[in-house]
Amino acid sequence: MAVRKFKPTTPGQRHKIIGVFKGQITATTPEKSLTVGKRSTGGRNSSGHLSTRYRGGGHKRKLRLIDFKRKNDGVPATVKTIEYDPNRSARIALLYYKDGSKAYMIAPNGLEVGQIVVSGPDAAPEVGNCLPLANIPVGTLIHCIELRPGQGASMARSAGTFAQLTSREGDYAIIKLPSGETRKVLLTCRATVGVVGNSDHALESSGKAGRSRWLGRRPHNRGVVMNPVDHPMGGGEGRQSGGHPRSRTGLYAKGLKTRSPKKHSSKYIIERRKK
Repeated sequence: MAVRKFKPTTPGQRHKIIGVFKGQITATTPEKSLTVGKRSTGGRNSSGHLSTRYRGGGHKRKLRLIDFKRKNDGVPATVKTIEYDPNRSARIALLYYKDGSKAYMIAPNGLEVGQIVVSGPDAAPEVGNCLPLANIPVGTLIHCIELRPGQGASMARSAGTFAQLTSREGDYAIIKLPSGETRKVLLTCRATVGVVGNSDHALESSGKAGRSRWLGRRPHNRGVVMNPVDHPMGGGEGRQSGGHPRSRTGLYAKGLKTRSPKKHSSKYIIERRKK
C-alpha cells in the first residue's frame, strides 16, 4: 500500500496525494454481469425539486453489485481480480465460485489473487472468510458486520476500517466499532475476518477543487456569508463570526445530542462513540 506525491509544477499538483494502482489493481474493467448503470440525480428528488444542495455533475459511474450477505455457504470461491470501485473508498474483489456463480466482495488487507475464500458456519476464521460471530475467536479484527441476521453487512465497510470482537455475553457478541462505540450484536450475525484494504486512503489529498467536481460535489458556501433569511448564522455589518455554530434548520452544530433517548437500539450500546 502506498501513495504518490507530485512535484509542485502547478498549483494543483502542489498538495496532490493520490493512491497507487500499480500492484494493487489487477483489472481495469469490471465484470459486466455484475454492473448496472447509475443515473445522476443532481440532488433532486422524484418531483424534480432540489432536496440535497451542492451536488451535481461529476464523472459517469457504474454500480458494482457487491454481495454483502455472502450466503453461498460452503462453496469455495477463488479471488479472480482486485478492482477499483468509484462508489466506495475500499477496493473490491471478484469471486469465482466453484458452482459457476460470480460475486463481488469488499477486499480486505492481505487478500491476493488466486486465494480461496469461503463463507458459512463451517468456514475457518481466516482473512476474507465470512462466518457468524459465534464462530469467530474473541479478539479477532473483523469488518463488514451485519447489524441484524441476514440483513447484509452494514458496519465497518470503508477503507482501512475494522472492528474488534472483544467478548460474548449470552446470545450477543460485544464489538468495538471503528467510531469507538462498544455495542452488542447477535451471535447469528455474520462478519468477514480481517481489515478493509486500501488503508492509505486516509492519506490522500485532492490538491484542487476540480477533483471535488469530478466526484459530483459542487461548491459549498458557508452559513456566515448568507443573509439572515437564508441561515441563522447569516447577516451582520461587515464580517461577523455568526454567533453560535448551528445548522441551516437551527440545530446547534456542537455538543447537541440529536439521537433520540427512546431509540429502541440504545439498549444494545454499552459505550458511546468517541467525540
